[in-house]
Amino acid sequence: MRAAPICPRCFGPLRPPSAWSSAWRCGPHGDVLPLQPPIRPSVTAVEAISRDALVPVWLPWPLPQGWLVTGLAEAGDERSGIRATVVAVSGPSLTHGPADMLIIAEEPGVGLGAGFAGLEGTDPGAGFDEGPSHAKIHARGHPAALWCVDAAPDRAVYLGEALGNWLWVVVWPAEAGYLITLNELSLRDLRDQDQALDLPFGAFSPRLGGEEI
Repeated sequence: MRAAPICPRCFGPLRPPSAWSSAWRCGPHGDVLPLQPPIRPSVTAVEAISRDALVPVWLPWPLPQGWLVTGLAEAGDERSGIRATVVAVSGPSLTHGPADMLIIAEEPGVGLGAGFAGLEGTDPGAGFDEGPSHAKIHARGHPAALWCVDAAPDRAVYLGEALGNWLWVVVWPAEAGYLITLNELSLRDLRDQDQALDLPFGAFSPRLGGEEI
């Protein structure tokens, strides 16, 4: 049995489409793109989300030493298409035990990155990118700037733009944010066909919530 989709902003229940509306609807947030149940990573799961996504499916590659791919998720449905993706990776932190990272690509207005960041709106609001960037990465071989976002205190959140979409990186615990600021990560888009990556898979990440059953 497949679990029901939830709101990408508050992770609450949704009212499904009906004869009167083709949209999924959240009580507090109105019409939203449904966040589908996350799934354990596998070659089949990676191929499926990469084939159907309308936004990048970002993966840090090479992964930090000892890190594994630990889950995938998507927001959208058959009508809208996949308009947001999440790749979870987990591994050792240098100073605080295990750490978890979510890399989220989404179209503006979806609100999934803000939801995982613990923010009220769909984005951090005007002015978040004023001043010098706090981190730099490479996305599909191109440099991209990230700014630290004032979010929930138990996590570090960075936000930028790549390929015309929001790029969120959310890391637990907050102290493990050094993985972004000290390491110039290189992100691959798993949709690209000219790559053969031998992905290491690990146990499902609890940061994604309940998995598909």
